[in-house]
This record gives sequence, structure tokens and C-alpha cells, in this order.
Amino acid sequence: MTSFFKKYKKKNREPISWEGKSRGGAWGHRFFIFLINRLSVRFAYFFLSFVVPYFILFAPSATKSNWKYLRKIQGFGFFQSVRMLYLNYYRFGQVLIDKIAVRSGQARKYSYEFENYSAFLEILNNPKGVILIGAHVGNWEIGSGFFGEYAEKINIVMLDAEYQKIKELLEKNLNPITHKIIPVKGNDFSHIYRIKEALDKGEYVCFQGDRFIKDQSTKTVAFMGKPAKFSYDLFYLADRMGVPVVFYFSLREKGMRYKFKFIIEKKLNADELMGAYIRSLENVLKEYPEQWFNYYNFWDV
Repeated sequence: MTSFFKKYKKKNREPISWEGKSRGGAWGHRFFIFLINRLSVRFAYFFLSFVVPYFILFAPSATKSNWKYLRKIQGFGFFQSVRMLYLNYYRFGQVLIDKIAVRSGQARKYSYEFENYSAFLEILNNPKGVILIGAHVGNWEIGSGFFGEYAEKINIVMLDAEYQKIKELLEKNLNPITHKIIPVKGNDFSHIYRIKEALDKGEYVCFQGDRFIKDQSTKTVAFMGKPAKFSYDLFYLADRMGVPVVFYFSLREKGMRYKFKFIIEKKLNADELMGAYIRSLENVLKEYPEQWFNYYNFWDV
């Protein structure tokens, strides 16, 4: 087993910026849509247990970065890391299955709880817009399936090229999404105007704070005890917009259950926001170490 992981060591480390593509192809989504709609969600989970070893073996770049996260960042022992590696891929597959199931109209099969929900609702009902900052931990996108009428005011900022084929597939086979997308197109800054327009209308704009792309302004900070780069542009934008900021995490619990965490931040400047976000994300990863789904070389170690 040790030699398996050594096999993927390279002289040069992988780039620590995200390349704009996430795991999971269109064929895999199509297959699980078939399993969920023709059989059941739980059968899809069962089948997933046989798929996970394939990805561990044949997604070496993702496996390598995940292994480093478990060993160097979380500090797990060898055998615990092997177990957590399998569990991480399994959780990621469950997250994709759950997203498809909710979009298929099966949200009632899931239970959920909200942490700090009353204060969060006060913010949402405020005439001002709100900036929500999440992470690729747990299942951040699934929240729009449970937010009712609030989901119609959610705008998710993402790269226009990300999941293009998969989005077309999901739109063709599943119920339409209620939230809106604000696409980021290379060096085109039109998304900034759309963000401002949405906030001026009292809507909610969602970002993922744990990824950055080339040409974005970044800062290297201590994260989980090791240096890592985060987008400074995001927190600078949140500061300049002058609206409430909420850190939002949707974590998968045992069974078919989710916990939504809302951490409300007010009147913080860009540096303070970045520091508060990183502390919040650290706390989440300590509680849910198997739900870190950034499959690239995130830490500069």
C-alpha cells in the first residue's frame, strides 16, 4: 500500500491554483440519474461503494492531493488515512447522488437541521442584499433545494466553463433549478456588475471562498497549520459592497441528513473577513475531515 502512494510522487509539485474543472464526468452523472430514477437513492449508494476503489486507483492526481491532505494536514496515521481516503471519495459520491435526487423531486426523503437559523433569516429578510461565502466542503449546492422561496433570490458565482456539459445534462433530465448563475468569463468583469445589480435588488450572492483562479489577487495565510493561498479579491469585494456577509456550510450527516451552518459577520474589513472565514473553515474541517472535496494541491507544502 505504501508503495502505491509513493508511485505518484513527482519532482515538481502540482500547481496550487484551481484549473476550473471539478471531478465527475457527464457519463457518471447520466448513469447515477438512471439508478436514482429507476431504482432508488439507497441502491445508488450501494453501487457507489464498488465505484470508489476505481477512482482511488485511476484518479492519481486527486488521490495524491487527498492523501497529502489526510497525512500532512490532518495528521492521520497511515491506516486511518487509508480508511478516510475511501470515506472521502464515498462521501463525495453521496453528495453528487443527493444533489441529483433533490433535483429529481426527492427532497422529502432527506432530513436537515439549521444552526443559527433565526439570525440567518433576519439577515435574509433584511432589504439589503447578502453575500454568502461557502466552500467545497459537504454539499453547499444542495441548500437551494431546502430554502423554499428564498432560493429564487440566490445567485451563484461560478466559472462559465465549469460543468458546462454536466449542467446541460442535468437541465435536460432533472427539475429546473430555482437559483440563478452569475458566470465568470475569463478577464471579462461583467460579473461584477451583475453581482452589484443582484445585491441592489436585495438578493443573495454566493461564492466559494476556498478556490481561486489565475490572475486573481491572493494572500498566503496559515490554514490548518500550513501555508495556503486564498483569493483576496473575494473578501475585498465583500468589504466594498457593504452588505452583510454569511459563511455557509452544508455538511452531510449519517443517513440522509444534512446540517446547515450559518456564521454571520458584520462590519469587518477585507482582512478581518478573510481571517474569520479561514477560522470557520478550519473548525468545519476538524469536525468533518472526510468532506474536503478540493482535489488538487491546495497547500503549498
